[in-house]
Amino acid sequence: MPFWRRESATPFLLLTPAMLTMAFVVVFPLVFSMYTSFTGFRLTKPASLYDWVGFRNYARILSDPEFWIPFGRTVLFLTVVLNVEFLLGLGIALLINRITWGQRTLRTIMMFPMMFSPILVGFMFKFLFNDNIGIVNNALQSLGLSDGAIPWLVDGKLAFFSIAIAEVWMSTSVFAILLLAGLFAMPRDPLEAAKVDGCNAWQTFRHITLPFLMPFAYIAMAIRSLDVARAYDIVTVMTDGGPAGRTEILWTLIGRVGYDNSRMGMANAMAYVSTILSILFTWYFYRKLVAARRYMGGAQ
Repeated sequence: MPFWRRESATPFLLLTPAMLTMAFVVVFPLVFSMYTSFTGFRLTKPASLYDWVGFRNYARILSDPEFWIPFGRTVLFLTVVLNVEFLLGLGIALLINRITWGQRTLRTIMMFPMMFSPILVGFMFKFLFNDNIGIVNNALQSLGLSDGAIPWLVDGKLAFFSIAIAEVWMSTSVFAILLLAGLFAMPRDPLEAAKVDGCNAWQTFRHITLPFLMPFAYIAMAIRSLDVARAYDIVTVMTDGGPAGRTEILWTLIGRVGYDNSRMGMANAMAYVSTILSILFTWYFYRKLVAARRYMGGAQ
């Protein structure tokens, strides 16, 4: 082979192992799962892999209330968790930004929750909210705030609230870190101009600081929307979708249909519908990010 051909082919040869690995790990499973979503594939019947049913799985999903109820619960869970994480992360970032001593130590400590495995966080909060031996119930009874054990993980509304607390505790630091980075990158000239014009602290925050931080907030929301929409580990460990399916979200439903009921074709169809939900949330936050940047560009 001539030298110039060998030199031009070298980058492709070096990338070949990585491309083959990506094809085996990512592309092939995606193609296979897409194919099985159009079949009646059951894990207990391997021959059903070739049972082509077309869009029947998707038609059943769109007309099945057992799918739409967890779908709406997933959207509600995502909305509540993202807004609470944003508010808490904003407060933490503003407080740490005002500290002049020990700021690096606090930033390091702030990252600890996001380093834990979601399964570990689920077991930890399952113990905290346990009816009999949980620390939360023992603390409430010791302080005289409760007469008896509160069924945190047995009552449907309380179980949803408990899972949301676990999710918020684990991932608020994502918002805090990104918003704190935005505060560090914020120019001081607009703040000084606001003081000269006689703006108070709330007006400065509302019209200068917050609009500057919103692009960072939308980046964090886009990242966290993908994570929260796939909140399988914490929900499975804490409640396993119970009681009576009151905390079941899309991905726990997909796991139950695919593995417990062995209806893998239907589960893959549900997974692709939920993927569309994640794409829509990401697209929404991307549009908000573009609008926030355009607003800041016009303000400048």
